[in-house]
Amino acid sequence: MPGELAGKLEPIVAEAVAGAGFDLDALEVQQAGRRKLVKVVVDADDGIGLDEVAECSRAVSAVLDSHDHLVEGAYTLEVTSPGVERPLTLARHWRRAKFRLVRISPHEGGGFLGRVGYAGPDAARVLVEGEIRDVRYRDVARAVIEIEFKQPPTEDLKLLEQDASGMINSTGTEEEPK
Repeated sequence: MPGELAGKLEPIVAEAVAGAGFDLDALEVQQAGRRKLVKVVVDADDGIGLDEVAECSRAVSAVLDSHDHLVEGAYTLEVTSPGVERPLTLARHWRRAKFRLVRISPHEGGGFLGRVGYAGPDAARVLVEGEIRDVRYRDVARAVIEIEFKQPPTEDLKLLEQDASGMINSTGTEEEPK
């Protein structure tokens, strides 16, 4: 069973990925004919480039080779970074999306578009139509990054920076630093 195998491999692969300095974002095992496809998605706070993906691939390959009794047979290893279509499901996803435009669909109420600011453990500060609001992760049914083809408005970024530094109150007006 591919799902069962993924469960066995996840702690082993997560340790190898963490040892290389990255986060395991997802692990999936699929049957592809006589071979298995082991797909590993890795990420980091500063993003991950091709050299880092290659480094992770070597680390994961070595650990899988040392646990080949779990994989039982031929497999193809695919190590990749998350695409922009990945939903924001964890606090670290929101943190890594800072200043990005995100389409948010809450469990209740209509969806909206907002720019992510500070992301804490339970909620993110999001600029929506000129107002900063708290979006609790547990209230979000789905959130994905929107592709932008131009630079974000400077005033939006400035407002989010000020908010993160504690200079903006809940009404969106400036306060004196304390």
